[in-house]
Amino acid sequence: MRAHAPRPDLDPAALDVGHLALFVGYAFADAVMAALGEAGFADLRFSHGFLIQHLIEGGRTIGELAQRMEMTQQGASKAVAELEALHYVERRTDDEDARVRRVQLSTRGREALAATRRARERLQRRLASRTGDKTVKDARRLLARLLDELGGTDAVRRRRVSAPR
Repeated sequence: MRAHAPRPDLDPAALDVGHLALFVGYAFADAVMAALGEAGFADLRFSHGFLIQHLIEGGRTIGELAQRMEMTQQGASKAVAELEALHYVERRTDDEDARVRRVQLSTRGREALAATRRARERLQRRLASRTGDKTVKDARRLLARLLDELGGTDAVRRRRVSAPR
């Protein structure tokens, strides 16, 4: 059996824009998730955000969530049940039609959302303090332009970002 020769370290600056932006996003998400753990929300996972984003503006039915998340109702129901068991969402009867049940953020879910926003803001301030406000603003502007060029702006605006296929 032949041993593989060690490979030289990869220079991140040599990566294409897509990989570099992805890896920055992963590192940013890891830092936010660590802050959430410290704030008492260690049971939240990054993937939970794909469902939570659809509840920020109000309650939705399982069918609405499934449609927005481009998945089956069974899949949406399973994701809701997981977050419900963790006390981040709750099902409530619709105010106008008692037959309809809406999923909404619970008090704990709203607290986690607020903690996430605070963690993101702290991290952004930290990056700006180390690299300069202008650098961070320029990076945000560039990434927003690239997102638009690649057709992803509408999904972000409508809070319909889904995991890559």
